[in-house]
Amino acid sequence: MIVAVGEILFDKFPDYQRIGGAPFNLAYHLKSLGYEVRFISRIGNDENGRTILELLQKEQFHTDYIQIDKIHRTGEVLIRLETNGNARFNILPDVAYDHIQCDRSIELILNKAELLYFGSLVQRSEYGFQTLQAMAGGKGETTKCLYDVNLRPDCYNELVIRTSLEKANVVKLNDEELSVIKKLLHSNLDAETFIEALLRDYDLDMVSVTKGDAGSSLHTKQGRYQAETHRDVKVVDTVGAGDGYAAILAIGYLQNWQPEKILEVATEFASRICEIKGAFPSDWQFYGDFQRKIQGKYNEKT
Repeated sequence: MIVAVGEILFDKFPDYQRIGGAPFNLAYHLKSLGYEVRFISRIGNDENGRTILELLQKEQFHTDYIQIDKIHRTGEVLIRLETNGNARFNILPDVAYDHIQCDRSIELILNKAELLYFGSLVQRSEYGFQTLQAMAGGKGETTKCLYDVNLRPDCYNELVIRTSLEKANVVKLNDEELSVIKKLLHSNLDAETFIEALLRDYDLDMVSVTKGDAGSSLHTKQGRYQAETHRDVKVVDTVGAGDGYAAILAIGYLQNWQPEKILEVATEFASRICEIKGAFPSDWQFYGDFQRKIQGKYNEKT
């Protein structure tokens, strides 16, 4: 079982809106691919919150871990798309997911999890930071952690980064975030040497770096692996592509795939996400194609 904790919110584009948030997007992908998932978040007692709850119930999520906040509103992100399809975000502050609480039921589910997924945004407040770190520190002895860095302006600091790296077994970030973290951690090393230092100093199993059009790389203590992006992708927008990539990274890590397999499937999945509006598809055939690949060609442990 995979537990994802963090934000669920409304992504508001210039001409439409969709439910999003990196942890939710990842949980949605994993559930749609047939994996057991528990999603922990908090929504407001408002129209947006009710819409989210209806969707989760319709998609048969376990909603016991979706908390209702009577004071704070449901999260929103105002998104502006640039001409190349890249997104710019205006994330509203002090919303419901900033106030997720860790109760006994969450402690129990964390103790059973194979993997805990979390990011940086849910830790942007002192309360959120303390709560998430308590969850990561209280997980089961065999539970692994995937830290999906996902830096957003004014929503992180050095303490969040360092402490999250200390809890992680796998780290996913993009090339821009890699540069930011190098600066935050006061490193003058080149990118490759810095990643080697992260693997060693934080005892990480994997560091995944996405690079947009330049592809992605996967780094382990055994070596570095590289994949090119799919050149025939017709980009609609890039929202959620990294979350799709992270979902496949989580599957591959838990199933002990070879790094080359993780890169191949994650790259294809993220590329397909770029061809749709928003972070996840409305056509279930999208997932059927990847279920067959995961359960067939990619199911063997190597």
